[in-house]
Amino acid sequence: MPHDVELLDGLPAMGAAFARALVPSRQGEARIPSHAVRVEGVTQDLARLAAYSRVCGYTLRDTVPATWIHVLTFPLHVSLLGDRRSSVRLVGAVHGSNSMTMHRAVHAAEELALEVRAEGLRPHARGAMLDLVGTASVDGETVWSGVSTYLVSGMRVPGEPAEQVRDPFEPTAPLALWRLGADLGRRYRAVSQDPNPIHTNRVAAKAFGFARPIIHGMWTHARALAALEGRVPAAHTADVSFVKPVLLPATVGFSVTPDEDGFRAAVTTRDGAKPHLLMSARSAS
Repeated sequence: MPHDVELLDGLPAMGAAFARALVPSRQGEARIPSHAVRVEGVTQDLARLAAYSRVCGYTLRDTVPATWIHVLTFPLHVSLLGDRRSSVRLVGAVHGSNSMTMHRAVHAAEELALEVRAEGLRPHARGAMLDLVGTASVDGETVWSGVSTYLVSGMRVPGEPAEQVRDPFEPTAPLALWRLGADLGRRYRAVSQDPNPIHTNRVAAKAFGFARPIIHGMWTHARALAALEGRVPAAHTADVSFVKPVLLPATVGFSVTPDEDGFRAAVTTRDGAKPHLLMSARSAS
């Protein structure tokens, strides 16, 4: 369905946008904005990109990771759901899955037009689900697209919930162990500019039911994709399910298995018995 597009002068300041997002989702029937938000002429900050790559485990290259472009669109996620026409707020919503496609390699020097819309509002056994759909384009060519799916507990959407199918997982000994320091949430916050305090503050984390701060799911996604650098083509699709948060500090396992389409990977408990994140990565062609 076509969307009206609100053209913004620049990416929203995360402080103000996140302050609105901290207002709890209104109880009752879920509503999402019918318009998209768009920013043109976005110049990529090379120093920030280099710092992001170091924190997430990417090598420094002239081209950018798919997860970096998600980070650039994130202020539009927060702004869109902070709109007065939305009864859903991003803070408190659970990021359940993410899918992104690099349609071609994107150079760090390229200017981007970024756009995000909300769609797919649907019932879930625990509340409501919705998709935030983003695109990045260069001179009218879509070079990246992504879908972030969120669950908002306690809200209503007419209809019957669809059956939720879990991604398959077979426990296996990890190929690598990653030691995540207690300061990782702060380090990732500095490069992602995601100020959600559950990733850096113990009191805030406990208020949302976590014993300790949790690392951002998009860091885990980025670190898993970085582990496959050089093994997936420039044009690729990566799908992830966020299964269980990682409390900091932690030691987690990583495993990867080739399949007929590309690779399946998992970030797990250190013994490989339970997953934190499941990912598939394959050619986009």
